Amino acid sequence: MSGSGKKLWKQKGTGRARIASLRSPLWRHGGTVHGPKPRSYDYAFPRKKLQGALRSALAAKLSDGKLVVVESLEPQEAKTKAFRASLNKLNAKGTTLLVSKYIGETEKNLHLSARNLKGVKLVSGNEVHPYHLLRYSSAVFARPALEKLQDSLKASAPKRKAQKEVA
Repeated sequence: MSGSGKKLWKQKGTGRARIASLRSPLWRHGGTVHGPKPRSYDYAFPRKKLQGALRSALAAKLSDGKLVVVESLEPQEAKTKAFRASLNKLNAKGTTLLVSKYIGETEKNLHLSARNLKGVKLVSGNEVHPYHLLRYSSAVFARPALEKLQDSLKASAPKRKAQKEVA
Protein backbone atom coordinates (compact mmCIF):
# COMPACT_ATOMS: atom_id res chain seq x y z
CA MET A 1 0.00 0.00 0.00
CA SER A 2 1.36 3.37 -0.92
CA GLY A 3 1.66 6.31 1.41
CA SER A 4 4.22 7.55 3.87
CA GLY A 5 4.10 7.40 7.62
CA LYS A 6 4.23 11.19 7.97
CA LYS A 7 1.31 12.92 9.63
CA LEU A 8 -0.34 15.03 6.93
CA TRP A 9 -1.29 17.99 9.11
CA LYS A 10 -1.25 18.85 12.74
CA GLN A 11 -3.88 17.35 15.06
CA LYS A 12 -5.47 20.61 16.21
CA GLY A 13 -6.07 24.07 14.89
CA THR A 14 -6.71 23.46 11.19
CA GLY A 15 -10.46 22.92 11.38
CA ARG A 16 -10.15 19.67 9.45
CA ALA A 17 -10.65 16.18 10.74
CA ARG A 18 -7.73 14.63 12.50
CA ILE A 19 -5.73 12.20 10.37
CA ALA A 20 -2.69 10.14 10.99
CA SER A 21 -1.80 8.71 7.58
CA LEU A 22 -2.85 8.27 3.98
CA ARG A 23 -2.98 4.54 4.63
CA SER A 24 -6.25 4.90 6.53
CA PRO A 25 -9.15 2.89 5.03
CA LEU A 26 -11.15 6.13 4.76
CA TRP A 27 -8.79 7.53 2.17
CA ARG A 28 -8.28 6.66 -1.48
CA HIS A 29 -5.52 4.04 -1.89
CA GLY A 30 -5.81 3.31 1.80
CA GLY A 31 -6.10 -0.06 3.51
CA THR A 32 -9.00 -2.48 3.52
CA VAL A 33 -11.11 -2.85 6.64
CA HIS A 34 -11.47 -6.50 7.72
CA GLY A 35 -9.97 -7.66 4.44
CA PRO A 36 -9.50 -11.29 3.44
CA LYS A 37 -7.00 -13.29 5.44
CA PRO A 38 -5.46 -16.40 3.93
CA ARG A 39 -6.53 -19.60 5.64
CA SER A 40 -6.63 -23.29 4.92
CA TYR A 41 -9.86 -24.87 3.71
CA ASP A 42 -8.59 -28.41 4.26
CA TYR A 43 -11.05 -30.88 5.71
CA ALA A 44 -9.95 -33.86 7.76
CA PHE A 45 -12.40 -36.64 6.95
CA PRO A 46 -13.37 -38.67 10.05
CA ARG A 47 -11.03 -41.63 10.49
CA LYS A 48 -13.76 -44.17 11.32
CA LYS A 49 -15.78 -43.22 8.25
CA LEU A 50 -12.67 -43.50 6.10
CA GLN A 51 -11.95 -46.98 7.45
CA GLY A 52 -15.57 -48.00 6.91
CA ALA A 53 -15.32 -46.82 3.31
CA LEU A 54 -12.10 -48.82 2.92
CA ARG A 55 -13.84 -51.97 4.24
CA SER A 56 -16.70 -51.40 1.84
CA ALA A 57 -14.43 -50.80 -1.17
CA LEU A 58 -12.41 -53.95 -0.39
CA ALA A 59 -15.62 -56.00 -0.13
CA ALA A 60 -16.83 -54.61 -3.46
CA LYS A 61 -13.54 -55.50 -5.19
CA LEU A 62 -13.65 -58.99 -3.72
CA SER A 63 -17.25 -59.61 -4.79
CA ASP A 64 -16.45 -58.41 -8.33
CA GLY A 65 -13.46 -60.76 -8.52
CA LYS A 66 -11.10 -57.83 -9.11
CA LEU A 67 -9.00 -58.38 -5.97
CA VAL A 68 -5.93 -60.59 -6.36
CA VAL A 69 -3.63 -61.63 -3.50
CA VAL A 70 -0.08 -62.82 -4.22
CA GLU A 71 2.68 -63.94 -1.88
CA SER A 72 5.07 -61.23 -3.03
CA LEU A 73 5.13 -58.53 -5.68
CA GLU A 74 8.93 -58.35 -5.82
CA PRO A 75 10.22 -59.22 -9.34
CA GLN A 76 13.56 -60.94 -9.88
CA GLU A 77 14.90 -58.10 -12.00
CA ALA A 78 13.82 -54.56 -12.77
CA LYS A 79 12.29 -55.18 -16.20
CA THR A 80 9.03 -53.47 -17.08
CA LYS A 81 8.16 -55.85 -19.93
CA ALA A 82 8.50 -58.93 -17.72
CA PHE A 83 6.48 -57.27 -14.97
CA ARG A 84 3.68 -56.40 -17.43
CA ALA A 85 3.63 -60.05 -18.55
CA SER A 86 3.27 -61.21 -14.94
CA LEU A 87 0.41 -58.75 -14.41
CA ASN A 88 -1.31 -60.10 -17.52
CA LYS A 89 -1.08 -63.63 -16.07
CA LEU A 90 -2.94 -62.33 -13.01
CA ASN A 91 -5.70 -60.92 -15.28
CA ALA A 92 -4.80 -57.42 -14.10
CA LYS A 93 -5.82 -55.67 -17.29
CA GLY A 94 -6.75 -52.02 -17.54
CA THR A 95 -5.87 -49.85 -14.60
CA THR A 96 -4.27 -51.70 -11.71
CA LEU A 97 -3.48 -50.82 -8.13
CA LEU A 98 -0.46 -52.60 -6.68
CA VAL A 99 -0.27 -52.69 -2.88
CA SER A 100 2.96 -53.73 -1.22
CA LYS A 101 3.68 -53.89 2.51
CA TYR A 102 6.53 -51.41 2.40
CA ILE A 103 8.08 -49.57 -0.52
CA GLY A 104 11.67 -48.75 0.24
CA GLU A 105 15.19 -49.83 -0.61
CA THR A 106 14.27 -53.51 -0.24
CA GLU A 107 11.67 -53.33 -3.02
CA LYS A 108 13.63 -51.23 -5.46
CA ASN A 109 13.07 -53.67 -8.35
CA LEU A 110 9.31 -53.45 -7.83
CA HIS A 111 9.38 -49.67 -7.96
CA LEU A 112 11.58 -49.63 -11.06
CA SER A 113 9.43 -52.21 -12.85
CA ALA A 114 6.07 -50.60 -12.12
CA ARG A 115 6.83 -46.90 -12.43
CA ASN A 116 6.75 -46.79 -16.23
CA LEU A 117 3.55 -48.80 -16.74
CA LYS A 118 0.59 -46.71 -17.83
CA GLY A 119 -2.46 -47.18 -15.63
CA VAL A 120 -0.52 -48.91 -12.84
CA LYS A 121 -0.14 -47.31 -9.42
CA LEU A 122 2.11 -48.69 -6.71
CA VAL A 123 1.26 -47.77 -3.12
CA SER A 124 2.39 -48.90 0.28
CA GLY A 125 0.01 -50.87 2.49
CA ASN A 126 -0.42 -48.00 4.94
CA GLU A 127 -1.26 -45.54 2.13
CA VAL A 128 -4.25 -47.43 0.69
CA HIS A 129 -7.24 -45.12 0.36
CA PRO A 130 -10.81 -45.96 -0.66
CA TYR A 131 -10.34 -43.59 -3.58
CA HIS A 132 -7.55 -45.81 -4.93
CA LEU A 133 -9.72 -48.93 -4.78
CA LEU A 134 -12.58 -47.20 -6.57
CA ARG A 135 -10.43 -45.51 -9.20
CA TYR A 136 -8.50 -48.57 -10.40
CA SER A 137 -10.33 -51.45 -12.07
CA SER A 138 -8.30 -54.20 -10.38
CA ALA A 139 -6.18 -54.44 -7.25
CA VAL A 140 -3.20 -56.71 -6.59
CA PHE A 141 -2.22 -57.06 -2.94
CA ALA A 142 0.89 -58.64 -1.47
CA ARG A 143 -0.15 -61.04 1.32
CA PRO A 144 1.75 -59.20 4.10
CA ALA A 145 0.16 -55.89 3.05
CA LEU A 146 -3.35 -57.35 3.08
CA GLU A 147 -2.81 -59.01 6.48
CA LYS A 148 -1.55 -55.76 7.98
CA LEU A 149 -4.49 -53.87 6.46
CA GLN A 150 -6.95 -56.43 7.85
CA ASP A 151 -5.43 -56.11 11.31
CA SER A 152 -5.75 -52.33 11.24
CA LEU A 153 -9.36 -52.52 10.02
CA LYS A 154 -10.29 -55.12 12.68
CA ALA A 155 -8.81 -53.00 15.45
CA SER A 156 -11.00 -50.05 14.55
CA ALA A 157 -14.19 -51.97 13.73
CA PRO A 158 -17.21 -50.53 15.54
CA LYS A 159 -18.30 -52.60 18.53
CA ARG A 160 -21.99 -53.44 18.38
CA LYS A 161 -24.02 -53.88 21.50
CA ALA A 162 -25.70 -57.23 21.98
CA GLN A 163 -29.42 -56.93 21.40
CA LYS A 164 -31.65 -58.41 24.05
CA GLU A 165 -34.35 -60.73 22.87
CA VAL A 166 -37.77 -59.99 24.22
CA ALA A 167 -39.71 -63.17 25.01
